[in-house]
Amino acid sequence: MKNMVDQHIAVFGESGSGKTVLLSSFYGPTQEKGFAERNRFNVVAESQTQAVSLYQNYVGMRDSRILPEPTQFRSTAYSFLLKMAVRTPGAQKNKPSHDMMRVVWHDYPGEWFEKDVSGEEADRRVEGFRELLGSDVAILLVDAQRLIDNAGQEHAYLKSLFFNYRQGFEALKDSILDDGSPLTRFPRIWMIALSKADLLPDLDVHALKDLVIGKAGADLARLNETISSMVQAPDALSVGDDFLLLSSAKFTPEEIRLEDRIGLDLILPIASVLPYERHLRWVNAKQLPVEVGKRLLSSADALAGVLGGVLGLLARRAPVRIRPVVGLVAGFLSKDKVEQFVEMGRDRLEEVERTAVEKREYLIATLAKFRIDLQAGEADDVLLRSLR
Repeated sequence: MKNMVDQHIAVFGESGSGKTVLLSSFYGPTQEKGFAERNRFNVVAESQTQAVSLYQNYVGMRDSRILPEPTQFRSTAYSFLLKMAVRTPGAQKNKPSHDMMRVVWHDYPGEWFEKDVSGEEADRRVEGFRELLGSDVAILLVDAQRLIDNAGQEHAYLKSLFFNYRQGFEALKDSILDDGSPLTRFPRIWMIALSKADLLPDLDVHALKDLVIGKAGADLARLNETISSMVQAPDALSVGDDFLLLSSAKFTPEEIRLEDRIGLDLILPIASVLPYERHLRWVNAKQLPVEVGKRLLSSADALAGVLGGVLGLLARRAPVRIRPVVGLVAGFLSKDKVEQFVEMGRDRLEEVERTAVEKREYLIATLAKFRIDLQAGEADDVLLRSLR
């Protein structure tokens, strides 16, 4: 499909950590009136059954204060198409944009990290993990309610959490690694996210990092060692270097305020452009095996192909003195120039977005807006990106 950008994200969390609520709150607002006009794209669940279930969950929370039932012992992939379909006033009516992006959200059951399983259940656990190996980003949830329940003993909860994650991955290791060989196709960005962040309103993302590292830094390091042992070229791996606050809504006894959510608007930017940024950085900075380098550049290549046209246009419109700065040439052989896009500041990104909208290149405009959103998330102390 023309200009398809296909990215995957995997979400891990213990039972009760809010994964089902997060997913429903992520999807539901995208189906509300006016979303496509504001964002220049529609979000379409590829499974009609999943679409109905997620929106039903969302409407139940919005209208009736009913929380969705948690899923148990099921690893599920939710595939969403971002269809770029909004027309700019005055644009050619017979020239619709068909550019798309696909984001796949892999939901991995918390019970598989907390309980011993055997037989068919063990087979499903392995198969579920295999399905998410194509993800570029994995999110490890820390439950704010559990932190509150363990006030003064937060270290005990965090140590137990990272121990469960580590033991879960160790249990999968022999079944996942073919002949014991580390994997090339594997999530390489492992982000720590605080779910139910509304329960701890005074905890910003920097305080979250300090809490996790201060209370359970050694345990996080051991988790890093376990994950590193499963992947080729562990230098191109980031475990616990990125942090995020997530909240589905503001929950009170009287209502569920779904508009008061935190961090969920960053999920699409994190899934789609964060890997692009990080992979280019690793390829430029590290001596990587050829196979790993190709794997890391695969997403960059797809995005570079999309970006090339409008950035070239932007360069032609720019004053001669700054054309080398904005005249980015897409492709594997010019990744150093493509990286200039990754380093663009907000003003330049806004210019890319405006130019793309004028030319009805909505996928390009969306990707530029996603990079702006990541910068805004950092400015709001909701997101903390690694410098590695």
